Amino acid sequence: MDDRAEWLEADGLGGFASGTVSGIRTRRYHALLLAARRPPTERFVLVNGVEAWVETSSGPFPLSSHRYPPDVVHPDGARRIAGFERDPWPAWTYRLEDGTLVRYEAFVPKGRPLVALSWRLLEARPGVRLAARPLLSGRDYHALHRENPAFRFDAEEVAGGVRWRPYGDVPSVTAFANGRYGHAPDWYRSFLYDAEQARGLEALEDLASPGVFRWDLSAGEAVLLLTTEEGTKPDIVALRETERKRRAAFASPLHRSADAYVVARGEGKTIVAGYPWFTDWGRDTFIAVRGLCLAGGRPDDARAILGAWAEAVSEGMLPNRFPDRGEAPEFNSVDASLWFVVAAHELMQRHPDRCAAERPRFERAIGAILDGYAKGTRYGIRMDADGLLAAGEPGVQLTWMDAKVGDRVITPRIGKPVEVQALWLNALRIGSGLSGAWARAFTRASVSFRERFWDEARGCLYDVVDVDHVAGKVDSSFRPNQIFAVGGLPHAALAGERARRVVDAVEARLWTPMGLRTLAPDEAGYVGRYDGGVAERDVAYHQGTVWPWLAGPFVEAWVRVRGGTPEAKREARARFLAPLLRHLDTTGIGHVSEIADGDAPHTPRGCPFQAWSLGELMRLDLEVLAE
Repeated sequence: MDDRAEWLEADGLGGFASGTVSGIRTRRYHALLLAARRPPTERFVLVNGVEAWVETSSGPFPLSSHRYPPDVVHPDGARRIAGFERDPWPAWTYRLEDGTLVRYEAFVPKGRPLVALSWRLLEARPGVRLAARPLLSGRDYHALHRENPAFRFDAEEVAGGVRWRPYGDVPSVTAFANGRYGHAPDWYRSFLYDAEQARGLEALEDLASPGVFRWDLSAGEAVLLLTTEEGTKPDIVALRETERKRRAAFASPLHRSADAYVVARGEGKTIVAGYPWFTDWGRDTFIAVRGLCLAGGRPDDARAILGAWAEAVSEGMLPNRFPDRGEAPEFNSVDASLWFVVAAHELMQRHPDRCAAERPRFERAIGAILDGYAKGTRYGIRMDADGLLAAGEPGVQLTWMDAKVGDRVITPRIGKPVEVQALWLNALRIGSGLSGAWARAFTRASVSFRERFWDEARGCLYDVVDVDHVAGKVDSSFRPNQIFAVGGLPHAALAGERARRVVDAVEARLWTPMGLRTLAPDEAGYVGRYDGGVAERDVAYHQGTVWPWLAGPFVEAWVRVRGGTPEAKREARARFLAPLLRHLDTTGIGHVSEIADGDAPHTPRGCPFQAWSLGELMRLDLEVLAE
């Protein structure tokens, strides 16, 4: 396994622990204790890592490693890693030069802002001692920390440990240990996070260490619990056993990975869009819930998540994002509300008994969305005379292709975007069960879609018609959005020979082993690598960059146009699903990345742990390709 591959331990509250197989922190988000004060938001990095070493009669042996400028790794603990295991939680075996074997484990129990660290000898040896220095910051998880006189090193003694309150406006940190603590304040300066550097961002950080914990490792296991809780010392044995049983109960590793994204929001639940830097987004939630919860056998979670969002309809729209700190919700999405309609419909169809009480609430929300869109709402969203859905105004990005650099929207797609029409048709058909008026609207819109979007010369669909609300103006950029007319939604807007031609063209021009490119390589504006600074990466985001979540609608369309036969499903599993399954072991361990380069070798980029990427993989594996 690549030593830069990343592991994730999520706490179900929006917080998490994360790092690399080598133990070297490469991101500002890599930390042992990263907690959400107002789940799943207001996240703080509290304990970034530990400086750990073992002392034997042969001398001291570092277990940890850090990167410093210009590109120096010190100390050399990473070279002593003899093995890494991912199950049931991250565990490392260190082989010291004198033959001593040490096992280090880290896990986060569900529902608690706590990380449990432990070290033990794998073979009995006398005179082996362990020391560990926690490295603290106390900052917003997007920020970086600098040496400063305001940091408070004071250690408050508590039963079984110590408590630090580095800054008055951030959560305190309590460390429970079965070893002894010695107060020895010091600063560790200029840690270099090279993944941040590669993203064109500030990449240096200073961390504070209040003191050192020491254990006699020959006498037994060393335990260090780090938490924002201020209660009594937790029982490591009970914590470990409870968490081991909980994880063993999942149906598969994919189901267990899915659990990381389902988190608390207030008294309800939501889905974190991706780790390490996203919180919950409307569009991402409604797409991901279909795989993570519906295909993943978690209908009660789906009901709780969708039920909470159903109360947020405003002028026919659902928010696309709740900001971290109390600002007004953002409604800048034309498709999030339509994805909600699809997800709520599928939940009610599959689990009518489980959501009988919520059905009136879901149906009211669906009706309000359809009514708001039909009459007209924010950002020029309205049902036009042809029955299709028009949307957009200058300076606002409304579709999932939402990159913006300064005031420039990279893919504005103002007018009638193709995937929005596919979603609108699905919403109208679903709404037909509520009112005959929606059935008539569905019929009119379906005819208009087939007449207005088909490009016979190229054998595919236009990406946008009535561009900039100019009647008859089309955008013929070859993008993956057209695949939603055939797959990815309950009802296909296109069938027969035309559907087959679309799928074949998308496969030929957009398919990669990591999913679909966002723009064909021979199109003007194509960018094959997602790298450089923020502006360069945002320009590339939907101009060729591959998105693994699009594998879901594509593979479903590919199987549909081949009749959905067992043979087609088996072929699709071998050709398209297998590469994504192999990816589970390469970047975010057990998860699927947010994006990848459009050019070979299609290097994974963006978030290494992305909810809708994993959700669509699960939907394919457990539903679409199930025989």
